[in-house]
Amino acid sequence: MSGIGRAAPGAPRTAWSAVSARLYDAAMAIPLPDDVRALLQAPNYVHLSTLRADGSPRNWVVWIGVEGDNLLVCTGEKTWKARDMRRDPRVGLSVVDLANPYKMAAIQGRVIEARPDEDSAYMDPISVKYTSAPFPARGAGRVCFVIAAEKAGLVTLGFTHSPA
Repeated sequence: MSGIGRAAPGAPRTAWSAVSARLYDAAMAIPLPDDVRALLQAPNYVHLSTLRADGSPRNWVVWIGVEGDNLLVCTGEKTWKARDMRRDPRVGLSVVDLANPYKMAAIQGRVIEARPDEDSAYMDPISVKYTSAPFPARGAGRVCFVIAAEKAGLVTLGFTHSPA
């Protein structure tokens, strides 16, 4: 088996591999700080950084869900972000407050689970948070990645947003 996060031959594509489970130490996970949680629970856009096969970063703007102290990112199974997270579960996230762009948080984390989401059971509440409507895409190939935070912090700079 090559690469962290690859499913064993014959396993469903949405199954999380035993290799990732063995390499992940749950003691590394932290509870989300309340101020970071509040920023993530609001409909703020999140920047997700995944790692390409060569180790270079790839960035995405995503919607995020919060489940306990874990973060949910839903996507299509064939997207580059899904492929990246299956191969290497380490991720970075940042979020900026839409109301105050000088209030921001950064999270380092790790994908700990991939869940099938053909019926958009995970994606619908996230979509409603951002658009007030369920997610329009359904069907095979939808997946929800569960991310545990390992480091998280928030900062608010003392600026007023007043572009010229």
